[in-house]
Amino acid sequence: MGKLLEGKVALVTGAGRGIGREHALMMASHGASVVVNDLGGDEFGGGGDATPAQEVVDEIVAGGGAAVVNGGSVASFREAETMVQQAIDTYGDIHIVVNNAGILRDRMMFSLTEEDWDIVLDVHLKGTFAVSHHAASYWRNKAKAGEETYGRIINTSSPSGIYGNIGQTNYGAAKAGIAAFSVIAAQELVRYGVTVNCLAPTAWSRLTAPLFGGDAASEEFKEAVSPRWIAVIAAWLASPEASGVTGRVFDIRGETLGIAEGWHLGPTATQPDDPSALGPIVTELMSKARLNANMDGKDHEGPGFPSQSI
Repeated sequence: MGKLLEGKVALVTGAGRGIGREHALMMASHGASVVVNDLGGDEFGGGGDATPAQEVVDEIVAGGGAAVVNGGSVASFREAETMVQQAIDTYGDIHIVVNNAGILRDRMMFSLTEEDWDIVLDVHLKGTFAVSHHAASYWRNKAKAGEETYGRIINTSSPSGIYGNIGQTNYGAAKAGIAAFSVIAAQELVRYGVTVNCLAPTAWSRLTAPLFGGDAASEEFKEAVSPRWIAVIAAWLASPEASGVTGRVFDIRGETLGIAEGWHLGPTATQPDDPSALGPIVTELMSKARLNANMDGKDHEGPGFPSQSI
């Protein structure tokens, strides 16, 4: 099979390890020149080390590809602009942005600190906006100048964000925001020839390993949810073949690829103007409405899920 991304330039954030590393390697293998961004911090957002990003660059170059390191923080609006500009200055253009950088500060909501909240929202939600903003501005200016544009933004949500997961109000809120951001940005940028899609991956990485049992997880399981599977759909969405796909959230779990269909209006009723008369009406609505999905994106089975009661 041919290379999907020959001649394209990609910026992948958080590309030193895990899913981001697989994105960078996959896109490079399909012909893209890659800016490998990674601050090199730990999974909680601390520290910094260029080594992981450099190792990915070295692997791409050793395989005959083109790649450079960027060590900026996506949470910095200025550094986000710099990484987009680095792609343009180094390779003459930018065509693909993969917003993947992320950290975790998991705690029950009543135990979260202000810092836990702020840093997770900054890296995930602000970081997605910051990089996307600068790339989108570049593509819009090209389009307004009458130049041909090719833009692909691929964001990273999570099952925690679109389905919900206990202990992750900060992370889930950021990831839900990214899903909504993707849907709206797709509507705003379609006129400029730019697509915006979103991934909600389940994959083995240093962030998710504790959730999957850590050292107790089998090699067979790790392979079944290898981050490489996430890179397959990302590379395709970055390609010319995906020009008609935008505003979608893809749920990826190993070999299984699906589309999360988002919020839809369920049953409706006419409200009385007196709240004391509302109880029976809401009870009837609740009896007709589907429960919120579980973490697999499926219907809950059996009684007792909190959304059943009022």
